[in-house]
Amino acid sequence: MPRTPGKQRKRSKVFLIVILILLAPVGWLAYRTFLNNVSGGFREGYVYIRTGSSFDDLLRQLEEQHVLNNMTSFRLLAQQVGLDKKVRPGKYRIGSYEGNYAIVRKLRNGQQEPVKLVINKFRTRDDLIAFVSQRLETDTAALRQLLLDRDFLQQYGLNEYTAMSLVLPDTYEYWWNTDAEGLLKKLAAYYEKYWTDERKARAAALQLQPAEVVTLASIVEEETNKPDEKPAVASVYLNRLRKGMPLQADPTVKFAWNDFTIKRILNEHTQISSPYNTYRHTGLPPGPICTPSKRSIEAVLDPAKTGYLYFCAREDFSGYHVFAETYSQHLVNARRYHEALNARNIR
Repeated sequence: MPRTPGKQRKRSKVFLIVILILLAPVGWLAYRTFLNNVSGGFREGYVYIRTGSSFDDLLRQLEEQHVLNNMTSFRLLAQQVGLDKKVRPGKYRIGSYEGNYAIVRKLRNGQQEPVKLVINKFRTRDDLIAFVSQRLETDTAALRQLLLDRDFLQQYGLNEYTAMSLVLPDTYEYWWNTDAEGLLKKLAAYYEKYWTDERKARAAALQLQPAEVVTLASIVEEETNKPDEKPAVASVYLNRLRKGMPLQADPTVKFAWNDFTIKRILNEHTQISSPYNTYRHTGLPPGPICTPSKRSIEAVLDPAKTGYLYFCAREDFSGYHVFAETYSQHLVNARRYHEALNARNIR
């Protein structure tokens, strides 16, 4: 007996429903795999995998950060492609609508996002170490040790005092999991590239080594933030060096005290026993007192042609200075400035 159209339609619906039920898990898995498995609650956009992390560590981290909607589907795919056998450390960007496949491939292949380190001015080794520790996985104890390592630093003609000369302010790109040696080697490569034969020749004409130029530039950097004034400030210190006069640079005294809040250098400050105290010691201090800008380095390499031996802050507190060739004129300038300090009760 032939089937009626009604019964055929009913059986077709039942068959279709069964097919849909069977395909639903496949569709769900495909959605998670290729379209989206990132949780709406994941806002940071980055996952930082530490060196030495295991697959279980990775899964735990993803769960704690609420990165994924479904951990089971991710784990199954990760195991199929071998991510569980080798977890690569680094900084990874996770897009808002990425599926398991894109995430697993990224982690398995180590497709990290670089970290931009914008290095400006640091006064001390500790400042650099603190800065790096907040941005990279780099072992800070190892970094500190390398900055004191005589053999490592001798490669670049430096020592533990001049080590910070390697740190030229600029923007550098690093992998998040860069180790201490890798960090310093990139800085050193940039340092060596910066010190061209032409710059070395200009330094030699001043009877200075590159590290000594950086040391003097660091004093210039601390003395003025006015670019147009830096060559004149550099000329004062170069003139003093030629004459064998002590530099008597106030910023070196602050560095010796490790107190950069001092606003007014008094006689008691200049009595500190330190090789950085340029009131008590002639010549340059043993190393830079900050990481100077390239403007300050260039000011030393191309100083103003002057007979200045003294300078003093202007009494208008504009940030500029008045310069003098004689001590008597300098005393007049200094008196005006000290009177302005007293008027403002700055001690």
